[in-house]
Amino acid sequence: MLDLFSTPPRSGKPRDIGVSHIMDKGLGLRQVEDLLATCSGYIDIVKLGWGTGYVTQNVADKIKAYREAGIPVCFGGTLLEVAILQGRFDAFRGMVRDFGVSHVEISNGVIDLTMKEKAKYIRELAKEFTVLSEVGSKDSEKIIPPYRWVELIQSDLDAGAWKVICEARESGTVGLYFGSGEVRAGLIDEIVAKIDPADLIFEAPQRAQQCYMVRKLGSEVNLGNIATTDVIGLETLRLGLRADTMSQFHEVEKWNRKRDVELEAELPHPERRSRVGAGATAATPPKPRRHLSKIG
Repeated sequence: MLDLFSTPPRSGKPRDIGVSHIMDKGLGLRQVEDLLATCSGYIDIVKLGWGTGYVTQNVADKIKAYREAGIPVCFGGTLLEVAILQGRFDAFRGMVRDFGVSHVEISNGVIDLTMKEKAKYIRELAKEFTVLSEVGSKDSEKIIPPYRWVELIQSDLDAGAWKVICEARESGTVGLYFGSGEVRAGLIDEIVAKIDPADLIFEAPQRAQQCYMVRKLGSEVNLGNIATTDVIGLETLRLGLRADTMSQFHEVEKWNRKRDVELEAELPHPERRSRVGAGATAATPPKPRRHLSKIG
């Protein structure tokens, strides 16, 4: 990254805050290499989405490429749900170990696990892996009240989860968001009132959702389900280098007010204007060009 402008501070890697959790939906090895060459410094965790890691050819080579770039990988939580459903938990854990994967995601977005059951799996996995748990249903018809979100998140943290991922799916239309993609602002307010945002990863696949989270919780908010094509775009949002968050991190309003004063000072003195009006012989001075209040 260039070093020319003053930008919000960003934690260095490995990060505990300001995490960008990226969704790999089946990239080829060459695509992974291009991604790492372009923006590896802005990727903190890669999730091999849902069950894609199970069917992707040469997945071991992909995992190795990420690992050599210092980026941990985890399989999608859906894969672990299938393992639990089929009684293959120990086999799944062995597979993860064999791939040299350090992080594991556990979710119950489809299967029904009680808090006690999920906590048991988290404690077991945390003995050898960094655990990310996921809270929230993938079913848009299933609405979880805010107090229940808080209970479920706290239970997972108490059981040993490193971070809890707040569900939104790849579409960004469930969990934290309405079906339209609009943020459930009241839900987020109630969650962060009880849970430290540093312990959470907010899924935000849509740019408007990323903007909302950065504006509300700052440049070091942990965000997940970020498309590989949005990694650099998200980093510009975090640094105020995109119009959506420029005013958040740079003194735009102060600069604009100062500029207004300067432009006003360039106008003819009121007395001169009155004399010009009385004589009606001088040309009317042109209006000063106004600045743009926003940079697109």
